[in-house]
Amino acid sequence: MAEKANQTYPSGPANTGYTRTDGESQLFSHELKRKKRIKLAIYIAIFVVFQIIVITIMSLTVLKVKTPKFRLGNINVQSWESTPSFDLKFTTQIKIKNSANWGSYKFEAANVTFQHEGKRVGTIDIEKGKVGWLSTIKRNANVTLSSKAITELSSGVLTLNSVGRLNGKVAIMFIMKKKKATNLDCTIDFDVNAKSFKSLHCK
Repeated sequence: MAEKANQTYPSGPANTGYTRTDGESQLFSHELKRKKRIKLAIYIAIFVVFQIIVITIMSLTVLKVKTPKFRLGNINVQSWESTPSFDLKFTTQIKIKNSANWGSYKFEAANVTFQHEGKRVGTIDIEKGKVGWLSTIKRNANVTLSSKAITELSSGVLTLNSVGRLNGKVAIMFIMKKKKATNLDCTIDFDVNAKSFKSLHCK
């Protein structure tokens, strides 16, 4: 019995696994940090490129300020007397188009002058106002033209030139304002014999 009690048993196999040294652990840690830094740099580069693309697109579209358009339209003759002087009344529309800008257009008071062969025959006033972004406003106007100088309309066509200029500012995204002036330059033809509107052409 004593022999059994004192009997020793062989120990298990020795641990032959690889144990990482301190130097190797530090090297592994540095490698992980290096990879993380590389990933971070890649993410930052992607973000910067993305921002450049966004800013470029915005500068070419949203932030690009275009000149609003200033036009006449929808002319209807109300009355016409051509002897012994020239008197013409008609209605028209003042159209201010701001459909190309991502910002409102505020304009100052102005006027439109109507001329025949370089001589002024009438004027209409335009009150100051505002056109919203990507939109157009239309204002109805009554026009009264008169001139004693027009005594011959033998060609059968009365041609009038209308000119005007709006001064204002385009406000983009509430952060920038840019001055923009727009001109009106239209030619109106009337049929003298029929005493009616014939054509309208605006530059």
